[in-house]
Amino acid sequence: MTSGTSRVTEDAPGLAAFPAEAGYFRNPVLPGCHPDPSICRVGEDYYLVTSTFAWFPGVPIFHSRDLVHWRQIGHILDRPSQLDLDGVALSDGVYAPTIRHHDGVFYMITTLVGGGGNFVVTANDPAGPWSDPHWLPETRGIDPSLFFDEDGTAWVLGTREKDAARYPGETEVWLRRLDGLTPTGEEHVIWEAVHRRAVWSEGPHIYRIGDWYYLLTAEGGTARDHAVMIARSRHVTGPYEPDPRNPVLTHRAKGRDHPIAATGHADLVDTPAGEWWMVLLATRPYGGDFANLGRETFLTPVTWEDGWPVVGEVTPIRRSPALAPHRWPAAPVCDHFDGVRLSPVWNHLRTPREPYWSLSGGRLWLRARPETVARRESPSLVARRQQHRDFAAYTALDFVPDGDECAGLALVQNEDFHILVVLTARGLELRVREAGAERLLARADVPPGRVHLGVEAHGQDYRARYALAPDEWRDLGGPVDGRILSSTVAGGFTGAYIGMYASSNGRPGENSAAFDWFEYRGL
Repeated sequence: MTSGTSRVTEDAPGLAAFPAEAGYFRNPVLPGCHPDPSICRVGEDYYLVTSTFAWFPGVPIFHSRDLVHWRQIGHILDRPSQLDLDGVALSDGVYAPTIRHHDGVFYMITTLVGGGGNFVVTANDPAGPWSDPHWLPETRGIDPSLFFDEDGTAWVLGTREKDAARYPGETEVWLRRLDGLTPTGEEHVIWEAVHRRAVWSEGPHIYRIGDWYYLLTAEGGTARDHAVMIARSRHVTGPYEPDPRNPVLTHRAKGRDHPIAATGHADLVDTPAGEWWMVLLATRPYGGDFANLGRETFLTPVTWEDGWPVVGEVTPIRRSPALAPHRWPAAPVCDHFDGVRLSPVWNHLRTPREPYWSLSGGRLWLRARPETVARRESPSLVARRQQHRDFAAYTALDFVPDGDECAGLALVQNEDFHILVVLTARGLELRVREAGAERLLARADVPPGRVHLGVEAHGQDYRARYALAPDEWRDLGGPVDGRILSSTVAGGFTGAYIGMYASSNGRPGENSAAFDWFEYRGL
């Protein structure tokens, strides 16, 4: 354990950077809440995006040269003009982005659930800037994707619930041609459950490989019944015949002892040498069927037999792609806030409409505003993903609370399920909000001045800690049951986030909290 004052570094973004031995990598390649991955290749470079729901900035974009080591180069939706998340539930917002590249232009298409629906943004450089949204009011549903055919024809497709659904979750995949970025012409329904009670056929992508068009979809919902399906046709508009061996990937029958569950929502990519790989989401439950880390991005190889892709089991350790290993510079374990802007690892809850944070004097300053994490607002919260089952997070806080003000650490699943370790006028408090009801679990008297705060998790035991001097740590109360930070308990689609928080709890406030550094490390 450290006090957070060192500048020890580790490789980013996580587990894949620590291969078991030469020629192997560890899954997931993007640990923590990185669901619904989509990937494209441009020459020898690979770009990948994931969902962000009501977290801002939206849609992180990653770059890799070997499919194993990834670096974040920014966010696609990094301006309020691109992404209005006001009042959106945490598991609404940005769903299932798709990234594609065509004729020198990058395209990202996604859905703003609880907002304006489907839209496209474009950029010449994947690091940005990206355009403001081009909305697609002609479409409905979720999980849109783009396909550019060899003749230059562009198509948009997506998923929607059927108008005359026979059962909940019966969906269909639609396809329309694009004129520029506007859907035009006849709409084609290219995939629906006719002979089986399939639920939530979603996340569709089309590829042209040889003389076949392939339609890849997810199915079964995003929990343990999740699966990947494939179909093919000689014509982009169908009809599509399903692979007789469907699903081509699922862990439905693996049992609860398997470390990887809920495999699905995939995208395919090839290498210059002709290898095929699949990125997909999956979970790593622990302490029972509880995945606090959310749905993460995994990588698995694909082979071809009789014109169909064969995937098999997703495993924690895999042989690496036949690409030259390409590691990126190490990312710091401890953020000393000595830059001119926040690192892309940090996120805000919903769209920040005012600059409630600032970087000055090697500190992060948060204003104690009326907004709180318990309401559908944009509170003074700067947070990052929990990426390890066992982890420690520490910070140093300078704050003199007044009235109902508080500042400290927040572990957030959503507005109704979270843990707070905060300094108040009454003392240092450990609070838990579960199913919308908040409880005070512990309180400690602390003298005025700097206080060090920490959270250490071992499995589902989360312990709040504090110190009045470096390395003189004490527990604040007993262990908290971390299962409330899982979507199994809290509902929704996100993983847990942890970060720095300040609030005046509904009252006007002008006070500010100063955080000298923030350290996060896997244990």
